[in-house]
Amino acid sequence: MTYSAFDHPYLSGLLGDEAVAAEFSVAADIRAMLAFEAALARAEARHGVIPAAAADRITETCRAFSPDVAAMRRATASDGVVVPELVRQLRAAVGEAAAEHVHFGATSQDVIDTSLMLRLKAIVELFSGRLGGVISALEECDRQWGERSLTGRTRMQAAIPITVSDRLRNWIEPLLEHQDSLDAIDHDLFAVQFGGAAGTLEKLKGKADAVRETLAEELALVDCPQWHSQRAAIADFAHLLSLITGSLGKFGQDVALMAQAGDEIVLAGGGGSSAMPHKQNPVGAEVLVTLARFNATQVSGVHQALVHEQERSGSAWTLEWLILPQMVGAAGAALRLATELAGNIRRLGAAFPAESSREG
Repeated sequence: MTYSAFDHPYLSGLLGDEAVAAEFSVAADIRAMLAFEAALARAEARHGVIPAAAADRITETCRAFSPDVAAMRRATASDGVVVPELVRQLRAAVGEAAAEHVHFGATSQDVIDTSLMLRLKAIVELFSGRLGGVISALEECDRQWGERSLTGRTRMQAAIPITVSDRLRNWIEPLLEHQDSLDAIDHDLFAVQFGGAAGTLEKLKGKADAVRETLAEELALVDCPQWHSQRAAIADFAHLLSLITGSLGKFGQDVALMAQAGDEIVLAGGGGSSAMPHKQNPVGAEVLVTLARFNATQVSGVHQALVHEQERSGSAWTLEWLILPQMVGAAGAALRLATELAGNIRRLGAAFPAESSREG
């Protein structure tokens, strides 16, 4: 049993997303944390901070290392973070000669935040592609039925005639903006975290900036001074996730209302009812509304997590861990469902008179 609907044994069939879940898995997190440790060793060796032989040994070990996750779980209960135990195990695995050079000058937050950035980078690329798929499907609807008539509604009451294209543009235009935002986020979000104990990289002395720059290069992340307690980029990303799910929620809400009217849209793939076998419920459209409202409520929590006291916060950081993965999961599920929903549209708007007579 799980606390979360996103990875629940059966609710995840509706609300989950396997691709997003994979990036938040234990395996993906450990892989990214080990990538940080190996890249750090190589960067420090390049600038003469640690011996090249030690960096080679650390890199080789990280490639094949499989930590004891049960021990990491027990240690996290007391340490509050997983990194001290991971580093302890990694030092034992690399051997005595290189052990003291593992994780040199770094702190737990460097490892955890950089792991998050590496995994979010893959997720954002996935989301941009999915948004493109939704946009393409809706633009195809515009090509097929854009000139057909539709009743425009204001405040859920019939207003004046519009075209299908008028409504489609209200769905498509915000998604184009969100795709542009996702594609531009690289330099605003995906930065290496490397500050050491209190953000000063005191152990690296005059080589700190050079090592950080090389570390970022090794990981294909942006070089940026430590941002331990500066979480605005995380909040901006959460805000963008809510904008994406909000726009997809508007699409879902409109489709559900059009399906209720009965003559404005034809959908394939509706959901069944246990009591009324004749029904085809617009399940995907409904869940898009749910996910939009879910993410809207989570944004305030991420803004609460902006309050990091002094040089590092335990409480605010942990709050981020609770909220951000679920927001990403909700956005992933919304994009998946929107792709399916857009692909299931079989007709929009009123048929032309000639088509009506043929259908009759």
